[in-house]
Amino acid sequence: MLTRVIQQFNLKVLSVNEVEDSHSSTVYKCNLLNGEIIFLKIPYTKLKYERELEAYQILKDKVSIPQMLDYWSGDETCPGAFLLSELKGKPLTNKDLPKVAFQVGELHASMHQIQPPSQLSGIRNEFPNWANFVERQFYSFAEDVQKVINENLYRQALKKFENMKLQLPPSDGPSFIHMDFRPANIIIDGDKVSGVIDFESVRFGSTEIDFTKIYRDYLSFDDELFQSYQEGYKNIRPLLDLEVVLPFYQFTDAFNSIGWCKRRGLEKNASFLEENLSILKRMLI
Repeated sequence: MLTRVIQQFNLKVLSVNEVEDSHSSTVYKCNLLNGEIIFLKIPYTKLKYERELEAYQILKDKVSIPQMLDYWSGDETCPGAFLLSELKGKPLTNKDLPKVAFQVGELHASMHQIQPPSQLSGIRNEFPNWANFVERQFYSFAEDVQKVINENLYRQALKKFENMKLQLPPSDGPSFIHMDFRPANIIIDGDKVSGVIDFESVRFGSTEIDFTKIYRDYLSFDDELFQSYQEGYKNIRPLLDLEVVLPFYQFTDAFNSIGWCKRRGLEKNASFLEENLSILKRMLI
């Protein structure tokens, strides 16, 4: 498939390396004969391709993202592919300075400022039925989770979900939500945020779900980072009370992630499975 995509884009390639930590697409970093570096992205499904394509069209000139140089709608062997420019830098880490966290907050809020256009093709607007969307996701993964954890823990989790969802504040939106806003998808160049990548999971919905992964993998390690992020976010738009919404979404994210590991393979995702089992058990004490 890679050879087919390279031919489709008529690329003169010197070397190709697969990018790690890409879970819903296959991504390749390509060094071209002319010295240019570009990225090839092949989503796993047609739906993910359609979401990503529309996201690039919606976000262009509003949020810092790679330039989409070309795209291909695919054929019977390939769901589609994107030719993307390089964002200079490396993925965000919790060693980056608080001034970077401030910019990450601004970047996140800038996405959340974007409201759905009058017509959508690949991206769904889940906001009008937000509670149903969250519930549908949870119980979809529940079928997989039940095969991984013991019955008592499983029943406790279902009961906690039903109790916690009743305590949520009114939904905040409709907003463009990334659904996978985590350090691996945020590119930093020195002390500047270059932009955000990976849009195969995006929706329009309530912002409340979109803070979970950035908190889990970045903000929770340092109060100063967390404060700077919040200040940056509030510099663009009002911020929900995260102390109210984070516990619910931390819980559902851990639960859903266990189901994700079952679908994608327990052995190859063993460490991620253990991490989320630990979070789930801690929240059920």
